[in-house]
Amino acid sequence: MNQPKIGIIMGSKSDLHIMQDAADVLKELGVDYEITVISAHRTPDRMFSYARAAADRGLKVIIAGAGGAAHLPGMVASLTHLPVIGVPVKSSNSIDGWDSILSILQMPNGIPVATVALNAAKNAGILAAQILSTGDETIVQNLIAYKEELKRKVEESAASLED
Repeated sequence: MNQPKIGIIMGSKSDLHIMQDAADVLKELGVDYEITVISAHRTPDRMFSYARAAADRGLKVIIAGAGGAAHLPGMVASLTHLPVIGVPVKSSNSIDGWDSILSILQMPNGIPVATVALNAAKNAGILAAQILSTGDETIVQNLIAYKEELKRKVEESAASLED
């Protein structure tokens, strides 16, 4: 793997089954990433260090997944100039995921966090790749091919129903 451009972080390893979708789509799109666990509540010093050093280490975008109170994406966004994409995770202590969605979505002015749908880490990975694609033609071509494949699958499904 080359120098990662995307950081994927999550509040707990129990979120990995959701956040792995971001890693998988980034791999498919040819985008290098790193992945780790950082808790805003249980390891705040680790969160501060990670967020403050991310740009200097070459990261361009951070994808942060969190459930429950879901402070990780917003706190990381408050510590870096990098774009942060929040993935609300429906966790075992969640209120149907609404607590996570609102915690990530309702950020104060000046601290934006792009927010995808509940458990939609795949979309976070695609959005991160799209952000990087503004300066990387290879990623542009990979995204075009990815979306063409989505189109092909829909057309194939339609044809199978219409026959």
